[in-house]
Amino acid sequence: MRLYLDASVVVALVTTDVPTAPAVTYLRAMSPVLIVSDFAAVEFASVLARQRANAGSTPSLAREAFAALDAWRLRAAERIETTTADVMFAEVALRRLDSPLRTADAINIAIAQRARSTLMTFDLKMAAAAQALGIEVAAA
Repeated sequence: MRLYLDASVVVALVTTDVPTAPAVTYLRAMSPVLIVSDFAAVEFASVLARQRANAGSTPSLAREAFAALDAWRLRAAERIETTTADVMFAEVALRRLDSPLRTADAINIAIAQRARSTLMTFDLKMAAAAQALGIEVAAA
């Protein structure tokens, strides 16, 4: 099984700020090939920047989280790059106007689809939109 992790899951796995038990339990039970995109890594950086701006983190904690992400991706995940085709898929999905998708969610769904992967996310709206687009979603 190939499993594409969006930023919500990556943040949960790499930091201690989000409860990780459901994701860790699922990943241990399934032993899938984990896929993390460069786009999810950017979203991870955005989460840390927002935490820092809201005084929820220190620069040293953020640097530790970045180092943990980089080390974890090297040993445990397959890296995939975002392509123009992903952005085009996301635009088509957003133009349907039948779901509350945000741009970032649509791009992550597009990457999961191109990678022929099951999407894992903690975002229930994103999961529902992905399923409506025919993308398999794993319980997070």
